[in-house]
Amino acid sequence: MKKLLIAALLLIGFNMSGQEYFKFGTAQNPKGESFLVDSHGFIVGGRRVLPVMGEIHFSRVPKSEWKREILKMKAGGIDIVACYVFWLHHEDKEGVYDWSGNRNLREFIETCKECGEKVVLRVGPFCHGEAYLGGIPEWVIDKALADPVNFRVRTLAPGFIAAVSDFYKEIGRQAEGLLWKDGGPVVGLQVDNESSGPWPYLATLKQAAIDAGFDLPFYTRTGWPKMNGPAVFGEILPLYGDYPDGFWDRALTDMPGSYRAAFRFKDSRLSAVIATEVFGTDQSTAMDKADLAYPYLTCELGGGMIPSYHRRIRIFDNDALALSICKVGSGSNLPGYYMYHGGTNPDCEDHPMSELQNSRYTNSNDLPQKTYDYQAPLGEMGQPNPSYHRLRVFHQMLREWGDVLSEMDPIFPEDEGGVRTAVRSKDGSGFLFVNNYERMAELPEGKLDFCGQKVTVPSGASFCFPIGLEFRGHTIDWATAQPFCKLGRKLYFAAVEGIQPRICIDGKTFVPELDKPFRAGGVRMVVMSPEMALKAYKVSKRKIVFSDGIVYRDGRRLVYEDWVEDGTASAELVREAGPAREMRLGRAFTWEQPSEEEFDAAAQWSVEVPIVDNPEDWFLSIDYNGDVARVYADGRFVQDNFWNGQPMMVRVSDLVGKNVTLSVLPMRKDTPVYLQKEQKETLASAEGDTMLSLQGISVIHRITR
Repeated sequence: MKKLLIAALLLIGFNMSGQEYFKFGTAQNPKGESFLVDSHGFIVGGRRVLPVMGEIHFSRVPKSEWKREILKMKAGGIDIVACYVFWLHHEDKEGVYDWSGNRNLREFIETCKECGEKVVLRVGPFCHGEAYLGGIPEWVIDKALADPVNFRVRTLAPGFIAAVSDFYKEIGRQAEGLLWKDGGPVVGLQVDNESSGPWPYLATLKQAAIDAGFDLPFYTRTGWPKMNGPAVFGEILPLYGDYPDGFWDRALTDMPGSYRAAFRFKDSRLSAVIATEVFGTDQSTAMDKADLAYPYLTCELGGGMIPSYHRRIRIFDNDALALSICKVGSGSNLPGYYMYHGGTNPDCEDHPMSELQNSRYTNSNDLPQKTYDYQAPLGEMGQPNPSYHRLRVFHQMLREWGDVLSEMDPIFPEDEGGVRTAVRSKDGSGFLFVNNYERMAELPEGKLDFCGQKVTVPSGASFCFPIGLEFRGHTIDWATAQPFCKLGRKLYFAAVEGIQPRICIDGKTFVPELDKPFRAGGVRMVVMSPEMALKAYKVSKRKIVFSDGIVYRDGRRLVYEDWVEDGTASAELVREAGPAREMRLGRAFTWEQPSEEEFDAAAQWSVEVPIVDNPEDWFLSIDYNGDVARVYADGRFVQDNFWNGQPMMVRVSDLVGKNVTLSVLPMRKDTPVYLQKEQKETLASAEGDTMLSLQGISVIHRITR
């Protein structure tokens, strides 16, 4: 470990240090606070920061829930809210714009401002986001098919650029007065999505955004796929991504291709696994030298994954944390999650609102038509998944020490003792990043020689240890616990499961008792047990609270939110299932989801919805085994689910006072879709040739106090 630290301390970063290298907009707000970008990352108000960005789609979340959910994102460590602005959601009919209700972008931005969150808008015209036609309206596709020379999508065709420019102007009107330069929260904007160019196309979109009023501290594009030809340096920041698994992959096996590379520290920012159905499985991860002069920022680290019909991925609790540890350890100064908060597709009478492989443009997969839960840290209804708390502990460290960490360059030593490590350091201080977790693999425990300490790293562990951190005139020489926060004159650490915490301060080593305050070398400290760390929230400069649920600050008030099971709902079988459907391949040569007509052969239950006060705080959790499930309220299609072994969630507010039915199609044992080990075992254990059962319906209550 000593030689690794010496090597890290010798690293010299890029000497590009000024905004003049990047051709962006106004960087100062009316208070004189600047938002600058250099080769390392962001400098806000003269101070380096290492922010965390999380994606939520306002048009997929009820407007009444925006404030609460943004505050929960903030409590989870999110500093920047990212969101697609789906063209399809706002101009479904040419020239007729809808910014009302859940589509009210202006009010959403104002809500982010009220909550103290910055905003990055991802304005397309192509977003993907598993939206129908990638978020491009049908009328645009109609024009492109009728006049491909003048209206070819995602090109410089004059008709298409004119239509996009009009849409950008409408977005600009929504955001008017809410940009950073106005004292608002909007600091950045992404043009298009997953575009290889050519460069003049992206440059034209950037100019169209500027013409629409978007004078911003920075502009971005996705750094994948590789550009088709050279780009002009300094105009648009490339942001990167990686995923623990992908619904889009055509293989029906565990972790195909190079998904496992996401759980390794590496000097390339590119992933070879994003959108393999479009870009192929042989994507290069060799970096262009010019792109290395940009800061390493991400916008799509897989906070979860949605199951497609042909690939029923189930995300595990540690996937997102290990992914984030690997990216920050590899030098990223903006972990940005897609998704961080799930949602529900809006209703539309004229066409679907989710990706379908049999549609006319750009869609290659069959996705659920309503749910966009994404197994994200905060799910579709705002329910916290275990990844929310695991990530939050890491994010708190980034909030506290991001200013020093962001200037530290990474090195990638050979795995020491079988453990994957990276070091980021500068001027005698540093952080050791360790990841001994890989999705769907049992990595053996490893051995580390860390600053003279023999450390056994358990299988499944992902963490960060400090080296040479200064605190109030003292030096934390090293610690075998992860820094959590500064609380006045006290330091909090989080212990790692299976590792004995020791702290060396000013040359003296201490072995603390977990969850007990102690004094070491003049510094007061607490090393929290792993269980207590998952409950800890720093709610002010001098206050920390503990809760099994979520704690967020709403103005001066602390809000405690818990999700508890509160009874069951009864369901009566009113129709037996017909014969299992015959599987077929769709236009994209992947297995096709059931048609509307095929649901006539589904088993059907009549569900008794509980009568409750405040139905918006109540949910049904439906535990079933089958192929696809749908819920209808008075005949209206309100929720669906592709079975992956997880229950489906439904809002009681969508059901109360209505005739509610649950329809489930049986899954054949020879269904040619991807299932993970546990789900394969469940399917194999079903009686007969098909699997179909309703295990039960739990009533879930969201309680706030």
